[in-house]
Amino acid sequence: MEENFIYAPSVTSGEFRCRVPLKGARQQFIVNGSVQGGASPFTLEVPEGCLRDEMLQLISVRNADNTAPLSTRQIYRFGKHSSGRILQCFHTFTMDSFETEDRVEIRLEEGAAAEFFILQNEHNKASHRTFYDISLARDASLNMVFVSLHGGRIENNLKVDLCGEHGSCDLGGLYLTDGKQTMINNVELEHYVPECRSNQVFKGILDDEGVARFYGRVKVDRDAQKTEAMQANHNIIISDKARAYSKPQLEIYADDVKCSHGSTLGRLDEEEIFYMRTRGIPEGEARIMQQMAFAWEVLQRISSEELRDRMQSLVEKRLRGEFNNCRNCSKNCC
Repeated sequence: MEENFIYAPSVTSGEFRCRVPLKGARQQFIVNGSVQGGASPFTLEVPEGCLRDEMLQLISVRNADNTAPLSTRQIYRFGKHSSGRILQCFHTFTMDSFETEDRVEIRLEEGAAAEFFILQNEHNKASHRTFYDISLARDASLNMVFVSLHGGRIENNLKVDLCGEHGSCDLGGLYLTDGKQTMINNVELEHYVPECRSNQVFKGILDDEGVARFYGRVKVDRDAQKTEAMQANHNIIISDKARAYSKPQLEIYADDVKCSHGSTLGRLDEEEIFYMRTRGIPEGEARIMQQMAFAWEVLQRISSEELRDRMQSLVEKRLRGEFNNCRNCSKNCC
């Protein structure tokens, strides 16, 4: 593809404003599955030895021009010792019952480093399923963070293969549900070779009748000695009707490994809230502060300070109910 990805289709004029983009970031719009100003499917190939410091922001939107179920594909290939950073934003313009399915292929060759930050912010009638097929070669590293603010049903399916020695994969996810939202994260991660590392932390804050499901399986093959693999899923339940289902799993066939997995489900700490109230902090504010502290473990994985601050602000506004308009209107929601 061409070096200049910046493209602002007329469909966004006066209708949509994304407040997330970073200074100096390149932008590419994908409207109803069609790449604006480029070829479909969206393909990014980073040449060997190329170090891309700027962020590439992909803004994927659905609007009333095409309300039929949609399938899209994206391909990312990072050559040897290359690097790049991708910000993906997903939005809806109208309250149609959109159904979207994305298939994303990510390939990291020897020594490549990539970061993916995903903002999911569609309205609560939308259904979005994404399938990630990811492979890492020797000495490759991947950092991927999901921030899921809105969407009727969001399903992230990740298949990650660590195929070369000294590969490293970090996965983080923060999801907020209310109303009747459903959030699903399925992670299949396999260590094929020795001396690789993986770390997963997925956290959810569930209110109203929101439902979250997490399934994670880490498989360590017989030859994958000296593997380090950590997996965790934690959920805070705000209302009595919210539900969280969690099934982390380890499948280990090697004998020289450091692996752990865990899952917790709980409520806000009333003793901490009481302590903050005794220090003059209103109860509502104390609850928000505790939820933000819970979310920080995931947000701090975002390496860009500018993007991290913006994501933190969006999460806080969401927890304060300032994004409730997304239930009825999707314009200017981020």
